[in-house]
Amino acid sequence: MSSPDRGHAPARGAKPAPIFAALGDPTRLELVSRLSGGNSHSISQLTDGLRLTRQGITKHLRVLEQAGLVGSIRVGRESHFTFKPGPIKQARSYLETVSTQWDDALSRLQRFVEGDQSDRRQ
Repeated sequence: MSSPDRGHAPARGAKPAPIFAALGDPTRLELVSRLSGGNSHSISQLTDGLRLTRQGITKHLRVLEQAGLVGSIRVGRESHFTFKPGPIKQARSYLETVSTQWDDALSRLQRFVEGDQSDRRQ
């Protein structure tokens, strides 16, 4: 039996769990979608059209910020938030690596099953 880390190991240093956890909430996904256009937005702008208070939006933005998906800067009395695509790229790379591992495992299983069936025919 092969060791579990054989083949393609997930990227070292990549910590996708906080990214996936942050994106696991529909409100945070909506905020990322609004910010992914490239422009910075104030909390007031991000609250527009959502059924949450500014404080509620701020809590969601802090989760996104802790996951590295959002950055903020102070502009006068307001904070402006921007999307940071780096963590999404890390998560995508992680998923591609895991997908490759599963594809490899399924190919090995297929070869094993097909080999097992050919042995039975003889």
